[in-house]
Amino acid sequence: MSRREELAANLAEVEERIAKACETAGRDRSEVMLLAVTKTWPASDVELLYELGLREFAENRDQEASAKVAQLRHLEGARWHMVGRLQRNKAKSVVEWADQVDSVDSVRLAEALAKAAHAKGVKLDVLLQVSIDGDTSRGGCPVPEVAELAGAITRSGDLILRGAMTVAPLTMKPAQAFEVLASVVSGLRDDHPTVSSVSAGMSGDLEDAISHGSTCVRVGTGLLGSRRLTLP
Repeated sequence: MSRREELAANLAEVEERIAKACETAGRDRSEVMLLAVTKTWPASDVELLYELGLREFAENRDQEASAKVAQLRHLEGARWHMVGRLQRNKAKSVVEWADQVDSVDSVRLAEALAKAAHAKGVKLDVLLQVSIDGDTSRGGCPVPEVAELAGAITRSGDLILRGAMTVAPLTMKPAQAFEVLASVVSGLRDDHPTVSSVSAGMSGDLEDAISHGSTCVRVGTGLLGSRRLTLP
């Protein structure tokens, strides 16, 4: 089986899962975006997924992403998301390749990204990453601090708050975590009219996420498999 055939089969399986989850939840399939997490995979895989119809791709390491995106500038309409933990000193570099940063979890990071976006003369789409259990060692803003961070993002003038994302903690059932995120996003929408995205669910728990209102599922292993590049 060629790599293209392998990816096509994986994509068909993931699409079937998403469609069934949407049907079960009484939602339209068009409400859920499939974000291909291509971290540690070569640019050639991204090209194949693009040929198969995907347009949204995610990376979690600035150095790897910078090089990969530079190779793929010819993919018209492709959008790139930064989904990993981000240090403030990488803000300027990330703004050079990312169309959206999905992991904004502190006011200081928001300020650094806003400064970088302003210097480049762009408005940067961002998601606020929520720490459902309050353990910020894995990234994310504790729920009680979400309103403050959302306000800082909006006031910056250079960032556009599009929604929120989370990774379900290992100590909680995914459905429970996604229910909390849905409540957080509902509160954000009251004060921030640009908020619409709920990024939740990965290869192992996308059905639970969709049932709790996710508008974006982040799938890596389910699409690309468990093989990995050797990274420096």
